[in-house]
Amino acid sequence: MSPIFLLKEFCLLNKHFYEHKTQYYETDQMRIIHHSNYIRWFEEARIDFMDQMGMSYDQMEKMGVIIPVLSVSADYKSMVRFGETVIIQTTISSYNGVKLALDYQVTDKETGDLRTMGSSLHCFLNEAGRPVSLKRRAPVIHQLFLDASK
Repeated sequence: MSPIFLLKEFCLLNKHFYEHKTQYYETDQMRIIHHSNYIRWFEEARIDFMDQMGMSYDQMEKMGVIIPVLSVSADYKSMVRFGETVIIQTTISSYNGVKLALDYQVTDKETGDLRTMGSSLHCFLNEAGRPVSLKRRAPVIHQLFLDASK
């Protein structure tokens, strides 16, 4: 199957995948990936997820909407080491136009083993830092999130 067909198939199944090759600077003294890097990977995957949806963070900010993180968590299942490549699956667990919750699954690309599970909660704010409803403020973005939530 072609990569384009697979990407369309993933989007239809509400599964968005981001690939990350681990870097040496991400390791700790035990030569495994330091736990703080998983949170960074979640952000990379979230940005890629929005790009796949058709609305980048940059585009949203130009429209006057920002998406701060309210909370983030990670549950580490097994170690990732330097040089390994992981696949991060991002899914919307809830969306109501004002808040967005995402789930992440980090798996080893080669073996498919689950490495980490995580989640993040976000809200939508205007330039003044006030909460906004995307349904009213940015209906195009709202529809993109609804479509990605199905």
